[in-house]
Amino acid sequence: MLEHDPNCLFCKIVAGQIPSKPVYQDEEFYAFHDIHPSAPVHFLIIPKRHIPSMAQVTDAHAGLLGRLMVLAPKLALQLGCNPYPAGGFRLLCNTGAEGGQEVHHLHIHVMGGPRPWLRG
Repeated sequence: MLEHDPNCLFCKIVAGQIPSKPVYQDEEFYAFHDIHPSAPVHFLIIPKRHIPSMAQVTDAHAGLLGRLMVLAPKLALQLGCNPYPAGGFRLLCNTGAEGGQEVHHLHIHVMGGPRPWLRG
């Protein structure tokens, strides 16, 4: 598996070759606002390392995915999602063509805010 795919849209965003509106960044992850938001709060979190989808995740990725799941609620609250249980947010990870994946770089959508949302 490649650390970086020069043809991948999200790898280009991480490299700063394509502009994005950043939310968060550390050594492992980059988070940025969705360009077509479906909810009042809608951002993506991606690993900086190129992993095409959840279908390619192995046991070796368990720590990375755990850290991703811990990061998501922290960022959701910081960006305006209301606290649980009355508030909350949705995590969405599309995988493969039949799962609706459009960019083949592992990512999760974090969506929240007052309903109704456009979709989701």
